Amino acid sequence: MSIKQIIKRGLKYIFTGTPVKDIRAEITYSEPDSKLKGKKIVITGGGRGLGAAMAEKFVAEKAEVLITGRNEESLKKTAEKLNCKYLVLDITKPEKFSQFIKQADEMLGGVNCLVNNAGISLHEKTFFDVTPETFDAQINTNFKGAFFLTQEFITLVKNKNEKANILFTSSETGDTMDFRPYGFTKAAINSMIQGLAYLFAKDNIRINAVAPGITASDMTGYKTDGNLYLEINATERVYLPEEVAETACFLLSDASGCISGQIIVCNNARTVNVRWK
Repeated sequence: MSIKQIIKRGLKYIFTGTPVKDIRAEITYSEPDSKLKGKKIVITGGGRGLGAAMAEKFVAEKAEVLITGRNEESLKKTAEKLNCKYLVLDITKPEKFSQFIKQADEMLGGVNCLVNNAGISLHEKTFFDVTPETFDAQINTNFKGAFFLTQEFITLVKNKNEKANILFTSSETGDTMDFRPYGFTKAAINSMIQGLAYLFAKDNIRINAVAPGITASDMTGYKTDGNLYLEINATERVYLPEEVAETACFLLSDASGCISGQIIVCNNARTVNVRWK
C-alpha cells in the first residue's frame, strides 16, 4: 500500500470514525492438469507482477515459457524460481523485435503464443500534468511496442503456417473514459485486438485480452500479502495477479478455441454501464 493510501485511510477514520476494513482475498485456483501442454509462450513484462503470476500458472500447466523485460535481475530471479527461460528486451525498441522473436523461437523450439503484458502507468493527477514525455513513454510501452511485437510474431507463425494464440493485458480503463495516456493506450489496444482477431481468424490465430481492475502490484502500490481493501469495488478489494492469471490460462488453452476478439474484464462488473447507477 502506498503512503498516499495509508494517509487517506487514516484521515477517513479520524473524520468519520469509520474503521478501515482489513480485507483479504478468498480465491479458488483450478488444479493444474496440463491445460497448456504444447504451448510455447513468450510473456512481456514477465519479471514481476501479473506477468510473473501468469508465467507461474502457465509453467504449472506444462507450458514452456520465456519471460522478457528490461530488468535482467528480476527476470533471472523469476526464471530461476519458475524454471523457465528469459531474454532481456526493451519493449520501446521495435528495431530489436525481429531478432528477439527469432531468438525466442529458437529457445522455445517454436514459439506459438505471445502474451503482450508489459505496460506502465505514470498516474498523472490531472489533464494538465500530462507532458509530451509522459505521453510518449506510455504510448511507446503500452501500445506501440505491443503492436510491432505482435506484427513480428504473426509474420513468424504465418510463414510457418502454424496455429497461434495472442493475449493482451488491457485494463478496465479501456472500457471507460480517461484523461490520461494510460487509458488511451488501453482503449486503442481493445480496438486493435478486435481488428486483428477478425483479420487473422482464417489463419488460426486467436487474439484476446484480459482487462484487470485494480490489481495488487508495484504499479498500484498494493501488496498481495497486505490489506486489499478498496471501497470503490463491489467486492471491496483489489484483485490478485494470480486470479487474473487463471483467466489468462483459459484464454490460451484449447478449451477456449472458439473465442477470439474478446476482452475479458476482470473486475466483478465495476465498469458495466447499468442504467440505474
